[in-house]
Amino acid sequence: MIIEKIRVPSPSRKIHLFEVTYKSSGFNVIGLMAEPINQTGLPGLLYLRGGIKTVGMVRSQRIIQWASEGFVVFAPYYRGNRGGEGREDFCGDDRFDAINGFDLLEQHPSVACEKGIHVVGFSRGGIMALWTGLYRPQTKTVTSWNGITDMVLTYEERIDLRKMMKRVIGGTPWKYPDRYEARTPLKHLSSFSPKLLLIHGEKDQHVSSEHVYQLLDSIPEAKQHQVETWLFPEYEHHFPATAQATILKKAASWMQKKSRS
Repeated sequence: MIIEKIRVPSPSRKIHLFEVTYKSSGFNVIGLMAEPINQTGLPGLLYLRGGIKTVGMVRSQRIIQWASEGFVVFAPYYRGNRGGEGREDFCGDDRFDAINGFDLLEQHPSVACEKGIHVVGFSRGGIMALWTGLYRPQTKTVTSWNGITDMVLTYEERIDLRKMMKRVIGGTPWKYPDRYEARTPLKHLSSFSPKLLLIHGEKDQHVSSEHVYQLLDSIPEAKQHQVETWLFPEYEHHFPATAQATILKKAASWMQKKSRS
């Protein structure tokens, strides 16, 4: 699946960074990969960014943070970005950039099959992460960090995004409800297999905590035991750096514990 793999500067002496070009639905798509040096038998982690185009682009420091916890990390830029082919369509067909990124990690020589792949989605990446967990039921855990879960709710809340959403999706949710429903995974969670962690700042004005409650209401009672929720009343969309680093370490530990259970 890998077309090209180019070493890029890394801020960590213990982790190599690469820009990877891979195939996704016939397009050459690019992403950032972090590999702990001289380590094998690791779990994989697929990191799904938020935003669209240059807004919310993958940051090497965030990928290094996760790799430092003992993961091989891959973070797609999504189609059409940084020289990649195609065009983002906000969790339409571009969800396959995440799913094919998952497959790429499964084939990585440093990733141990028994430790599997974890998926983390931030903001818009949260809904991409849920879809990945549905398409790839072997996913060990899915973490949605201040993540979108409902596209109609996003359109209602984010007046500043409506123009973009109408352009990319093709209209409003009232005119084309099927297009928004096709991007929203909530009705499909009865078949969701991975353990699920929801991390959310209750002061988030970009993705309200209502997205968490919508998801919790959509999880069948028989699967409630698979879900853990960490709500932070004091935090907004971007957590303070110190708190973010502490919570990330705690989340990484939760993932590794769930992999063994």
